[in-house]
Amino acid sequence: MRRCLPAALAVLCSGVMLLVDGVWQPGYWVKSAVKLLLFLAVPLLYGRFDRSLRLAALFCPSRRGLPRAIALGAAVYALILAGYFLLRGVVDFSPVLSNLPAGVTKDTFLWVALYISFVNSLLEEFFFRGFAYLSLAGRMRGAFLFSAVLFALYHTAMMLGWFPLPIFLLALAGLTAGGGLFNWLNARDGAIWTSWLVHMCANFAINTVGMLLFAQA
Repeated sequence: MRRCLPAALAVLCSGVMLLVDGVWQPGYWVKSAVKLLLFLAVPLLYGRFDRSLRLAALFCPSRRGLPRAIALGAAVYALILAGYFLLRGVVDFSPVLSNLPAGVTKDTFLWVALYISFVNSLLEEFFFRGFAYLSLAGRMRGAFLFSAVLFALYHTAMMLGWFPLPIFLLALAGLTAGGGLFNWLNARDGAIWTSWLVHMCANFAINTVGMLLFAQA
């Protein structure tokens, strides 16, 4: 039973954040504070109870995967921007701006973008790749897929209303694949730094698209 507790806790925290995003919908900084509590404080508190998780080791940097992570990050950045420029004549991206969290405006977007790129990406990597994958890989079958799917499902509430259903499902599949890629990057090093760099680049690209949309609005 104890072996399954981290997985159950990961599902519970993700589910609460889905409700925060999809139902409560507070201002962005309130939501970020709740996310810090659920995705950082709760796993760290549980780690004090279950010392076998060794959560502190997830933050140990490794130079071995750095060149690969930088190359993949640059490729992901270019791919996301290329996808936007290819699809902007076909897909209406205007709902993205109208469905942003409360408090995120053209004037505040730069600060939100910096927080998302540097802090939020690290927080999600610790929770989904560290707590929900690396710490479970030795104690639960299917931890790789569990983490990738949980990562994708967590983003559903914030993407609702952004795109038509086919594009939404494509984005969901892409998030699952991205979660799998992040898991693969971390599996060799046993730490979250390599996936964090790639995740950061992906967020840089998405935020670049956001800035382009605001400039055109």
